[in-house]
Amino acid sequence: MSAGAWRGAVVPIGLIVVAQLAAMAVNLRSDSLAAPSDIVVAGIEALADGTLVNRTLQTLAMAGAGLLIGTALGLALGILLGLSRPANYLMEISIEAVRPIPSVALIPVSDAVFGFGYRMEITTVAFATVWPVLILTRSAVAGIEPGLLEVARVLGLGFFARTIKIVVPAALPRIFVAFRLATGVALIVAVTVEIAANPLGLGYEMISASRPCGRA
Repeated sequence: MSAGAWRGAVVPIGLIVVAQLAAMAVNLRSDSLAAPSDIVVAGIEALADGTLVNRTLQTLAMAGAGLLIGTALGLALGILLGLSRPANYLMEISIEAVRPIPSVALIPVSDAVFGFGYRMEITTVAFATVWPVLILTRSAVAGIEPGLLEVARVLGLGFFARTIKIVVPAALPRIFVAFRLATGVALIVAVTVEIAANPLGLGYEMISASRPCGRA
């Protein structure tokens, strides 16, 4: 590791050391705060008994499934709206009316429809991730050089062939950006749903472990 990289680690390591010394100095006993050494011990115990691995896999599975559904829907709608001005005009108001709704606001609705479990969380994550993919894909497709689309028309390519051979390759860089943003959103929303309602995954485990009685 280079000297510059080590210098970048000085501040976080220093803060950890200061936090540990402060906890030892005041003999910290708190339900909301813990010394760094206690956090390390609890992490090792959670790894040893499989709790951390199991909960992590649950969160990743639900976030991944929701991300897959949201990306597929956002990509399909984004390409359609980017290529069709009439469709984009008709859907603009509906999209802008629904898009600002916070994903966590759907938790009671998803709970009423699906109950606690995987389907509730996957649905919420899919709703949250569809928007960045849809908006950026639509913008990318609408900004494709018109000459490329004209070449597709001259070659007699149908909608599907034009999309696969012309549209997607031209918009791919911004589609990757959309996917990266959606991935972060998926993980954040998944953990938030687990903290708020769903008794699965890392979010629920964090809340459970923070209780005085320990993990449920």
